[in-house]
Amino acid sequence: MPISQPGVVSVVLVNFRGADDTIEAIRHLSRIDWPVDRLEIVVVENASGDDSSSQIRAAAPHVILIESKENLGFAGGCNLGVAASSGEYVAFLNNDAKPDQAWVRAAVARFEEAPNIGAVASRVLDWDGVLVDYIGSAMTWFGQGYKPMTAEPVPAQADAAKDVLFGTGAAMFVRRDVYDELGGFDERYFMFFEDVDLGWRLNLKGYRYAYAPASIAFHKHHASMGSYGSFKETYLLERNALFTQYKNLGDEALAKTFAATLALAVRRAVARGGLDSTEFDLRKGADNESDTTVAKESVVGLYAIDQFVENLPSLLKSRNEIQSSRVVADNRIWPLFGETDAPSYDTDHYLEGYDKIVTAFGVTDAPALTRVLIITGDPIGAKMAGPAIRAWHMAEALSKDNAVTLVTLAGAEPVSAPFEILHVHPGDNRAMRKLETGSDVIVFQGLAMALFESLRKSDKIIVADIYDPMHLEQLEQGREQGTEQWKKQVSDATDVLNEQLARGDFFLCASERQRHFYLGQLAALGRVNPANYADDPDLTSLIDVVPFGLNADFPEATRPVLKEVLSGIGADDKLLLWSGGLYNWFDPKTLISAVTDLSTRHDNVRLFFQGTKHPHPGVPEMGIVAESRALARELGVLDSSVFFNGSWVDYADRHNYLGEADAGVSTHFAHVETTFSFRTRILDYLWAGLPMVVTEGDHFAELVAAEKLGIVVPSGDINALADALETVLFDDAFICEARKNIKRVRAAYEWSTVLEPLVSFVADPRHAPDLIESGVVTAGSGLARRPLVRLRKHGLRHDAGLLVHYLRTGGPRVVLKKVQSRLRRRK
Repeated sequence: MPISQPGVVSVVLVNFRGADDTIEAIRHLSRIDWPVDRLEIVVVENASGDDSSSQIRAAAPHVILIESKENLGFAGGCNLGVAASSGEYVAFLNNDAKPDQAWVRAAVARFEEAPNIGAVASRVLDWDGVLVDYIGSAMTWFGQGYKPMTAEPVPAQADAAKDVLFGTGAAMFVRRDVYDELGGFDERYFMFFEDVDLGWRLNLKGYRYAYAPASIAFHKHHASMGSYGSFKETYLLERNALFTQYKNLGDEALAKTFAATLALAVRRAVARGGLDSTEFDLRKGADNESDTTVAKESVVGLYAIDQFVENLPSLLKSRNEIQSSRVVADNRIWPLFGETDAPSYDTDHYLEGYDKIVTAFGVTDAPALTRVLIITGDPIGAKMAGPAIRAWHMAEALSKDNAVTLVTLAGAEPVSAPFEILHVHPGDNRAMRKLETGSDVIVFQGLAMALFESLRKSDKIIVADIYDPMHLEQLEQGREQGTEQWKKQVSDATDVLNEQLARGDFFLCASERQRHFYLGQLAALGRVNPANYADDPDLTSLIDVVPFGLNADFPEATRPVLKEVLSGIGADDKLLLWSGGLYNWFDPKTLISAVTDLSTRHDNVRLFFQGTKHPHPGVPEMGIVAESRALARELGVLDSSVFFNGSWVDYADRHNYLGEADAGVSTHFAHVETTFSFRTRILDYLWAGLPMVVTEGDHFAELVAAEKLGIVVPSGDINALADALETVLFDDAFICEARKNIKRVRAAYEWSTVLEPLVSFVADPRHAPDLIESGVVTAGSGLARRPLVRLRKHGLRHDAGLLVHYLRTGGPRVVLKKVQSRLRRRK
């Protein structure tokens, strides 16, 4: 198999007795707005039995021509073409279609919006660009995918980007690694619905299928089926719909639906042939003839069901593989089905039967879906700070099983996401009341409850994310405001947290240290009581540890950002990175002094502060930023050994900075804020595999020391810090060992692992027992709908990740408590 080439798009066309169309499609591909050196064209000649190969070779010698020995159908032909391709993205274009100039460029731009976009569906119009061929997908409850508004004039909403269940094989794109992970198209289909099946499986895996309205192609419609009878197409549609539904529906949904699907297939077969199914009724008379005339349009239904039976062993194997690896629940997929109540055939006899089946089995009822509202005070967009990043990943994790709305109180840029994003102004009580009313579970951080009366009075299930001990933070942040204002800021923050702790049903903190601290505060408020303790003696159902996380994979660099880009930083310089922002409770001045000292021994040491201007417009530049610049200028190292970013690095761009760094650093003062802090920038260093130097006293300092991920130094010690920086930058043996340890440790901090307590709670949300007992909320209130099915993370790798995570964050005692708690929940 050819090695995948980054940025290259491989276009696969399957030819069967349509050489003229194929050559025309290739000609149109030569005119698109995409670099020639990043375009690969693969044509599969699918055993046409004519001179197609020689025609295509003569007309387009630059394409990769694969000759199949037999007709593999569209599915097999595409798989054969992909196997011969080398692009990062594979595109499928019907040989009777032509691409618009922006077809590829618009699709690749959509991929670049988010790494979890696994496929892109093009907008497909008729040959003249007047009528719709594809602007979105839908699925009947009985497994037949369809394209709404086909052959109708193009509507205005065709320009709206959205996520879809599947794209059309006439013009679509898939990431090559995702295509390989899915095993490509299912070759049992031959043709029809293989694109539906691929899209459904892709969504179940947790990837997004994004519709790109600017990626346009024009289609002549099924030119390859012209020589076949319509009953053969009907047969494939009937059979493949059964394949698709059986493989992809979850157990509960399949048990509810599949009998009705088979009954409807029979009714459709009878209706197509105009048959009288009472013909053999004894009351009809004494006609004992052994033969009856049945149209092929009726027989195809019978044959389709029989071929489903014939293929059951292999379909069962596929089903087991799909269901065991899926990460998205049926109730979350259902909204992508669109209008499921679509009979797909129109005769009185059929529609009468359809109504009887729908009524008896309830198959058009939407499955229950928990509605989750997540609120952050920070802006959502290209530049995001810790609170927004945390809320984003919560929304992403919960959206696999629930309907999620992420609300920002500070503004939102247009970003691609598998959930709804809204901006609510802090004073807009009416908007928040509407969102609160429409939710089942509310997850919030920061000041949201203090700002909105509807949240304070809500009877919904409340999850308070108190990972930020804001009252401890204000002890440092408010210090420079004067005594009275300082006291007020600490007092106000304490009141805000106490209000949340008094009302919340479930609390999230970032470490076991924080958990012990908050248990004391909860006890002072009377929340550590018999009602909450009775069935949960470790109180993890009241408060659990959900630290910040990191993505599983560290991506390749997409552009140079510092070395040989920023004046003063060369390609061979040793780059120290301060990831994240500069706040008053950090100690960058000792670090600048240490770098100045180290520069007298090594003239190629460079320190870069990544963030100085917070993306939240309400967060002013703190005094420590100006003080740090002034010190660097005074020491003569500003813009020579020490550099400051004037703004904030885009969230999607930060890997480029981390990838160029040689080590990470975080220094702070010794005080109570440090003791209970959770320095999220350390996770960036773990993610990038960077050896690090950190100040002692917090959660991550313990981890760095215990796991030998870098060096821990005393607070304010310039000499110790300079020596440690020299080791992590120049001691090759130390660096190699640290990187190896980091690789081992970082899996325990992947988002899929650290968010498990939240995901599990939302899968079975409930009010805290003491709130029910005291009458603050009513038992059963808050949750209007329940999920149809909860797909728990499972498997050895996941359980091992949780084990390592809890061992490192809490020790063996916490692991034992987690096991006991899980066993209690299973009783």
